[in-house]
Amino acid sequence: MNIESPIHQPTNQEVLLQLLQKHKLVTDMLHKQEMPRHELVESLVRKQSLVQMQQILKKIDPVEIAHFLEDLPSEDQLYIWDQVAEDKKEAVLREVTFDVLQALGYREFKKERSGIKAFDLNEGRLREIAINSREGLVETKPIWIDLVNPSFEERVWLGDFFGIDLPDPDGLGDLESSARFYVEENGEIHLHSDFLLDREDVSRNVGVGFILHKDILFSVRKEELPVFRLQRLRALSQPNYVTNARDVLLDLYAADAEYSAEALEDVYRGLETVGKHVLSKQMSDEDAAAMLTAIAHEEILNGLIRRNVLDTRRAVSFLMRSRFLDKQQLDDAQQILRDIESLDGHTTFLFGKINFLMDATVGFININQNKVIKQLTVLSVVFMPLNIIAGMGGMSEFSMMTHGIPWPISYGAFTIGMGIVAWITFLLLRFFEKRKLRSTSAAGSNTSV
Repeated sequence: MNIESPIHQPTNQEVLLQLLQKHKLVTDMLHKQEMPRHELVESLVRKQSLVQMQQILKKIDPVEIAHFLEDLPSEDQLYIWDQVAEDKKEAVLREVTFDVLQALGYREFKKERSGIKAFDLNEGRLREIAINSREGLVETKPIWIDLVNPSFEERVWLGDFFGIDLPDPDGLGDLESSARFYVEENGEIHLHSDFLLDREDVSRNVGVGFILHKDILFSVRKEELPVFRLQRLRALSQPNYVTNARDVLLDLYAADAEYSAEALEDVYRGLETVGKHVLSKQMSDEDAAAMLTAIAHEEILNGLIRRNVLDTRRAVSFLMRSRFLDKQQLDDAQQILRDIESLDGHTTFLFGKINFLMDATVGFININQNKVIKQLTVLSVVFMPLNIIAGMGGMSEFSMMTHGIPWPISYGAFTIGMGIVAWITFLLLRFFEKRKLRSTSAAGSNTSV
């Protein structure tokens, strides 16, 4: 009796490996042969293998995908990684080794517009260095690593090398002090601060996460900020501008206070322009609406500045209380706090000026509305006696009184009489109005004397 051996069922990893080898083989053959519509054939073959890989990868557990990537060469790792679903990548990255993270992150760092910049000190100046590989990080000694909208792979790659957990820039909006400024058990200093981004269209505060770890400052944010560009230019051009990571951090806060002061000057100029229009003799409702929009824009910017300097004050005070700064840095921190205190007075003054201009603009709108209501009132007073006369003219007694007079003459005379009454009423209204104005002027003169 013959017993048939069970048919071997290939595992998911074996199927993926076969598809990968088949794809590479077919691609090589297509490149070597010349045929009509070469690009179309290559596209169809590529799509077929991609669909099969993606279907298998959806079914596989993230741990199994991580083990499969570890057994592949780096270029094949990148190819398989591109086929993994976006919602599964984070779970896979948590399981792979550092070598795989390095291979996956290398492609990200090689991009021309990479959002990661590293800086070290060279002859007292800040110098940008390349961090394309793990060896590059080992050989250099950066004091500042700046990340702008980093991907999850980049954050995990760098965080695993330095032994830290880099924050997600999308989750830096927590206002609780305990979550914004704290120290880990291993000595890491964490700060989450707001930095002002003043633009002509929309101004806002952008959250930035800082980590001080082993004399290296890590900064993570969602987008580029003028303060960071200014800090890099100064430290690159001026020798001994910074000496360590804490100097870089304090100078960023100092530059933020300076940038906020410049934004306040823009608010002053904007309100000065608005004030010239508001205090003019006449203003239409359209002009008033435009002024209200401009005032609201300056009020929002002033509020953002006030919140920004308040957050900077909290961060600098935390650094001073935690005793992380040396004597010179403490003096610099005190100067930053004094600069922020001077800005507080300006923001308070601007809030008062904004309220005044807002009330004045609303007052002009009320005056314009009162003028319209006054005109309607005059018309109603002028036509009030006419309504009475018209009512009398429509009564049967009037027809009886003018029975012997032709109707064109009688009603024509009636209409002329109504016009005369209206004119007399209008003249009386003007007379009483001028008399009231003379009385008001005389009372004002007596008061001044």
